Amino acid sequence: MFNHMDAYFKTLNKELKNYQRAIPCLLVDLDILDENITEAISNFRRDASLRIVVKSLPSVQLIEYILQQTNSNKLMIFHQPFLTDLASLLDNKADVLLGKPMPIKTADYFYKNLPQQHNEFNSFTQIQWLVDTEKRVEEYINLAKQLNQKLRLNIEIDVGLHRGGFASLENLRKGLLLIENNQEFVEFSGFMGYDPHVVKLPWVIRSEKKAMQLANQFYEKCKNLLQKEFSVLWNERLTFNGAGSPTLNLHKKQNSPINDIAIGSCFVKPAAFDIPSLKNYKPATFIATPVLKTFLNSTLPGLEALKSIFTKKSAFIYGGFWKANYYYPKGIKQNNLFGASTNQTMISIPKNETLKVDDFIFLRPHQSEFVFLQFGEILPIRKGKIQQPWQLLNNS
Repeated sequence: MFNHMDAYFKTLNKELKNYQRAIPCLLVDLDILDENITEAISNFRRDASLRIVVKSLPSVQLIEYILQQTNSNKLMIFHQPFLTDLASLLDNKADVLLGKPMPIKTADYFYKNLPQQHNEFNSFTQIQWLVDTEKRVEEYINLAKQLNQKLRLNIEIDVGLHRGGFASLENLRKGLLLIENNQEFVEFSGFMGYDPHVVKLPWVIRSEKKAMQLANQFYEKCKNLLQKEFSVLWNERLTFNGAGSPTLNLHKKQNSPINDIAIGSCFVKPAAFDIPSLKNYKPATFIATPVLKTFLNSTLPGLEALKSIFTKKSAFIYGGFWKANYYYPKGIKQNNLFGASTNQTMISIPKNETLKVDDFIFLRPHQSEFVFLQFGEILPIRKGKIQQPWQLLNNS
């Protein structure tokens, strides 16, 4: 990844050893983050809006930083506590699209437990609730009646992932008709069609080109149905959301049916996103944790007499068992005979590695949306130096 990987991590190790405390911590390198932001912007269509995926970047300051750097005001939120947490921080320019359908009880809870607002964010006009079935549309219509407030509804369509949403024009027609007949209570705000299957399907099943073509074709059919049969719902402000980090580059062409692209993970690039379509992005986030103990010979319980046989070097680290890959020093790995632990994990060390107690080892998270929340804060890094910690979103 780096031309000078040893120098990079030795600098971070020294910085962390001089920090105020030594516990497992989550690092985000702002210099690498900036490079990834530049890469994303360079692959963005001029006629499309960029929407930040909050679950992949669950930190107030991290979200604010990327919104500022990308000149965006749009968020995709997947978790009600995040929505509640951000509601008191967003301004009247923010546009929020729910990334999955919320149970109606959860939407009701959100409105009944809004924090005291100190800004101009309007949770009725600036939030697009996602609906995936006729029943869900009816539920939100009834909620709007109970709240005596008009709600905005974005319809999830199935463009090939088959994880839910309206999968046929016949069913979509019914959903749109419900909205059209209840415009005093709900406002149609657009479509959302998620397409990660395009780059993940084995080529023997369907090529990337064909999968993308089919996804775009169905999306276009949905838009055509809307324009021809439900013109009263059509306006130029509608959100036609799609993509995601893996398929961002595939929507560069002007004939893409979407005008709103949601991305998040590509900015920090956890290990699960080491895929061909994101090859120009660099890992920007790491877990760092200190070494607590080191051993010249690995001694296993009940096998003390065989200690001389186990000649490999080993160590116990603070914590472990994260959804992450051991990354640096090169060659370190979990000792599977001793087993994983969330308290102290035993790792095997290459013979030529001079890892000492209080040194830090580094891992790459598999993903950001869950792993980030296991840490109390984010430590931003700028030119090898720790900056003021960034807080994580409330998860409860």
